[in-house]
Order: sequence, then structure tokens, then C-alpha cells
Amino acid sequence: MLYPLKFNPILKEMLWGGQKIPQKLNIEVDSDAKIGENFAVSGLANDLSIVADGALKGKNLAELIDQYKEELIGKKVFEQFGNKFPLLIKYIDANDDLSIQVHPNDEQAKIKHDSFGKTEMWYVIDTEDKASLISGFSKKTDAAEFEQMHQNKQLMELMEQHSTNEGDTFFIPAGKVHSIGSGNLIAEIQQTSDITYRIYDFDRKDKLGNPRELHHELAMDAMNFSDNESGKVDYALKANESVNLAECQYFTTNIIELNGEVEKDYNALDSFVIIMNVGGSCSVSANGVDTSLNEMEALLIPAAIKDVVLQTNESAKLLEVYI
Repeated sequence: MLYPLKFNPILKEMLWGGQKIPQKLNIEVDSDAKIGENFAVSGLANDLSIVADGALKGKNLAELIDQYKEELIGKKVFEQFGNKFPLLIKYIDANDDLSIQVHPNDEQAKIKHDSFGKTEMWYVIDTEDKASLISGFSKKTDAAEFEQMHQNKQLMELMEQHSTNEGDTFFIPAGKVHSIGSGNLIAEIQQTSDITYRIYDFDRKDKLGNPRELHHELAMDAMNFSDNESGKVDYALKANESVNLAECQYFTTNIIELNGEVEKDYNALDSFVIIMNVGGSCSVSANGVDTSLNEMEALLIPAAIKDVVLQTNESAKLLEVYI
């Protein structure tokens, strides 16, 4: 019988990473390790999530989809995506600024990389003083102006910078320029894709002393030069209720401010559900199995499971993600 699935963390060292993710997950790493990301649920071919516990321990996500099909991910989801899990669920620790970048849409990614495009969203879990991020242009522009500003080293003047605080949420469709600034701890939901076009990387060098690769021509083709919207989401928390943060063809994400116990009925959904813990601690009960879910962890609830109980002794903030 299927049960809520927790996967082993997949930690990624990044030039801009820090130590917050392993500290939150109580994982020992080298003191100088720069851990930028944890792939909490991943169907990427080179980074397949592996079940951490229970009867299915050791199975990877591709094997699970192959075995359980619509029972795991939903009938419509399986018909559309087959054995490819459609979402990548991440936690990001920006100890330094990420590059200014853009992602291709589905059509561009299919033609150039035989991949999904990359629409994503961010939920800010925590910030340090004066943290900020870039989302969208500061004004509508065009390719010619962008090229001129780029050549004149004035690119930052075209970027719209936003200060960040806990709970801030941004929707980042393919084509929107963006960058996560230092001091942000973020939960990210995105299409299953590892395609990023770096536009500008602050002239940094990698550990070997080489300039990091930029993707100027690819980025020029992918950028939406008229996108000067912030992408910031306005919402109001409601105790023990699902409040929508983002809804698009690729995913729906809600936030639940959990106090005590909530019974969730997923009979109307034809999809898996992912619960991401973005604050506090809780337990998730389904099919007679109780699973603890600590901050910065995620849990995949198979589509065949329709009745779930979320419970906390204090309070917790959870993201609820499905298709």
C-alpha cells in the first residue's frame, strides 16, 4: 500500500551556497562546503529522488512511477507526462547573489534541449538584514536597449530589485529575468528542468579561477523584454485553510498556516500532492502511517491517497503543491 513518501536530500554545492540547509536538516558537511540547494523531490535523470524510509525505501522516483503509474501521480498527470515527474521541489540558500538569469519556455526548451521549459515560484522562508532579489525589468525595454546597457555595464539599471521578508512570494514565468540575492532562504517549486541561461554573473570566477559560463544569445532569445511586473503575490494567511499563492498550467501552490489539526480531503484532485514545511514542525498521517515533517523537508502524497491529516503541537507553515 502506498504511503506519504519522504526522500533522501540531494544537496548541491554552489558558488553562492552556504551552510543553512545542512544545519536545518541536521546533516554533517565540511565546514567550508557551500550548499546552495536541496532537491527535496526530483525526477531529473541525474538526480532522481530515493525514498528514505518505509516499505519502498531505496526505490527511486522513476521506478515508483513505472510501478504505480496513476496511483502515484494521478491519471491525467500520467497521461500527460508518462514516466517523467513534472515538478522539481527545491530549497535554496543564497549565501551570496545568484547570477542574473532567465529560463526558456516549453517550446524553446523542447527545440534546443529536448526538455521542459522552466516556470517557477519562490516562497521566502527567512532572510538576513537588507536581503533582496531581482524579479523583472525596472521598465519595459527591448533587445536593442538591453544590448546597449549590457555593453555599457549598466545592466543593473534595468533590473527591478525588491527587498525581501519572510513570507514574500514571487511567481517567475519562463522569460522573466531574475536573481536571488544574498541572505535569502527560499522554497522553490518549478517545472522539471535544469536549464538556466546566465545573463550576468558579477564577473565572478569558479573554484578553478575561470569565469563562469554565460549564455548571452540563448538568453536574448528567451527574455520577455516587456515584463516589468514584479511577480510578487499578495495574500492573507487564514488559520488551518489553504490560501492560494500561485496557479498556472504547471502547478498550483497553496499555503496553510497550521494550528492543531486539519483533515484534508483530496478526492477532487487527480494529482499527487507535495507538502513542503517552510516553518515549524508537524506530522502527516495517511493510510495508517504517521510521518514527521520538519522545517525544510518535503513529503510526496501519492494520488491514490485522498484523506490526509496534518497535525502540529505548536504551529507550522506548509506549502501544498499539486497539478
